Amino acid sequence: MSVDGYIDDGTSERLLLSGDEDFDRVDEVRAGCDAIMVGAGTVRRDDPRLLVRSPARRRERVARGLPACPAKVTLTATGDLDPASRFFTAGDAEKIVYAASGAVDGLVSRLGATAAVVDAGEPADLRRVLRDLAGRGIRRLMVEGGGAVHTWFLLEDLADEIRLAVAPFFVGDPAAPRFVGAGRFPQGPLRRMDLAEVRALGDVVVLRYLVGRERSPERGDR
Repeated sequence: MSVDGYIDDGTSERLLLSGDEDFDRVDEVRAGCDAIMVGAGTVRRDDPRLLVRSPARRRERVARGLPACPAKVTLTATGDLDPASRFFTAGDAEKIVYAASGAVDGLVSRLGATAAVVDAGEPADLRRVLRDLAGRGIRRLMVEGGGAVHTWFLLEDLADEIRLAVAPFFVGDPAAPRFVGAGRFPQGPLRRMDLAEVRALGDVVVLRYLVGRERSPERGDR
């Protein structure tokens, strides 16, 4: 995100927030996961491929008996997904779409054999989604975005850690998407997260937070 918390600007062009070193870090994290999740809004806006880019990392996964790239997962309330998007067309990774009950039939008809379409409930239930993923052998899930999905995971207290890359500039556009939206997050003053790692990658700093346990505020912390 930018220093002021934005993950994009308000233009039609994707804003690049980091550089090659951080993109390689993200690729390394992807290679170590069983699946990568983004929201349907990110699929529509960014048209991501969600693949492991490094040939060496793909070979390492195959040597361990894994697919070359993790499964791709998205969530949709409306079913507004284009089967021609790169989420579906790029690579041979398994594709799974979790949809609110009312959107399932239309998606099954539109996507055909392109992806597995799973009923996530009405409204969609994130815990139901995660139970289904666990049943498919997904143990390590990387949630890449966007802001609505980040917010949902954090409000539901379903994130184990946050890896946050901060770019050294401001966006300042109230119409642009942010890292998270508004909400009553469990990770507040009584449940501070633990800062596990700080890395400088070029002019970007990467912060890794572990979700903290509830604690009493210490004197002078206010």
